[in-house]
Amino acid sequence: MGAGAELIPTVIADDLHIVYRVHGGPRGKGSATAALSRIVGRGDSSHVREVHAVKGVTFTAYRGEAIGLIGSNGSGKTTLLRAIAGLLPPERGAVYTDGQPSLLGVNAALLNDLTGERNVILGGLAMGMSREDIQERYQQIVEFSGINEKGDFISLPMRTYSSGMAARLRFSIAAAKDHDVLMIDEALATGDRKFQKRSEERIRELRKEAGTVFLVSHNIKSVRDTCDRVLWLEKGELVMDGGTDEVLKAYEKSTSDG
Repeated sequence: MGAGAELIPTVIADDLHIVYRVHGGPRGKGSATAALSRIVGRGDSSHVREVHAVKGVTFTAYRGEAIGLIGSNGSGKTTLLRAIAGLLPPERGAVYTDGQPSLLGVNAALLNDLTGERNVILGGLAMGMSREDIQERYQQIVEFSGINEKGDFISLPMRTYSSGMAARLRFSIAAAKDHDVLMIDEALATGDRKFQKRSEERIRELRKEAGTVFLVSHNIKSVRDTCDRVLWLEKGELVMDGGTDEVLKAYEKSTSDG
């Protein structure tokens, strides 16, 4: 964001706590009764295991920011994104969002038995794009994904795609729309360096269009190249929130010391 630009909040996390409850018991964890118990939060407490995945996280994100989320596996990064997207209810605290947050891979859910072409249309519709918008951007989405570079894969069922191809198409569909808040979980880890560079450039464009981008990645270079701010989580707690260089330096020091 430029100096003197008005700071407009897009996401506020206020002392956010997310707790998963895993129910077991003699009926089996996969039974309908166990599922209903999970939904209503009841059941035999002796067979309930609680996982406190996010612990008292507080921050404010602003329009035009690209925010990296880093931390070791199981640190709560993906859980935090799911909470911002409204997919997980807070145990305590709250999340406030301005506009509709889009979590990459949820809003553009792809169906294996349908062709890539049909998935582009359905994915676009799921994100609120009109058919006209999708038709207008269709070629751009296919070219961005690069999945047709070695054949006419867009006309084949998704089940014939590698996981990397599917992830690239999913990112391409999501990136075709301007978002208030776009959350990307490890999308840049898929594909070659050429695709990563295209993805990073699109993230910068989304920021300029007054959106907010959250990027979960283990690729420190992608975070450094793309984000102007970083949240560092460990064991569900916010260890550090600050400028990219400052936080990454502290994070890299802690991992090398460990």
